[in-house]
Amino acid sequence: MLITGGNKGLGFEAARRLGEQGWTIFLGSRDEGRGKAAADELAAKGVNVVLVVLDVTSDESVADAVLRVREHTDRLDVLINNAGAPGHAITPADATVAEIHPVYDTNVYGPIRVTHAFLPLLKAAENPRVVMVSSAGGSFGVVTDPEQPVSKMHELAYSSSKAALNMLTVRYAQALPDIKFNAITPGEVANRKFAATDMNHHTGQLTVTEGTDCIVRLATIPADGPTGTFTDRLGPVAW
Repeated sequence: MLITGGNKGLGFEAARRLGEQGWTIFLGSRDEGRGKAAADELAAKGVNVVLVVLDVTSDESVADAVLRVREHTDRLDVLINNAGAPGHAITPADATVAEIHPVYDTNVYGPIRVTHAFLPLLKAAENPRVVMVSSAGGSFGVVTDPEQPVSKMHELAYSSSKAALNMLTVRYAQALPDIKFNAITPGEVANRKFAATDMNHHTGQLTVTEGTDCIVRLATIPADGPTGTFTDRLGPVAW
């Protein structure tokens, strides 16, 4: 199992929970030092973990990550595209391509780079699964609901990048039926809650463990499990 952005937050907690279930964790981290510290912490808890230095915005880094994983296995059962960039909450009137591009490079092009590079290893698995860590901010249903706090957050980069990621999930699921592709949001849309992470300065009302409930569930679905879905820990979320 490979988790991008696994050195902190949701990625690290998913790695801990799944590692404690017995999974071998390939811990993707852009920063080698932080990644090593996270891997050492997991190893101390008994997790079988392999550090993979992985910058999802770099073709070369992603190619090196494939070689690193291939040193240990000839297949990849689960890919969790978790690495994300929040942007700077620039309003639509002030947002420029210079603001949008780096967010898309991580949140949209990153999952495409990583998924494409690891497809051969995923196809070699018996029951391959891909989990896209998205956001309720990428849901048209949520953003157009005036009762949802995100409807009043007037930014352009993050929400539109997650909407794109949701579409990627559906299109991959349709085109590659032998691989389960599902998107999640680490919150509770019905209760207007989200998970506390570095990305939101720990202002969320849910714990990081609660935020990873749906990641863990979809990473471990059986061969007859769903594909092409968007859910939170309580159930389906409107696109």
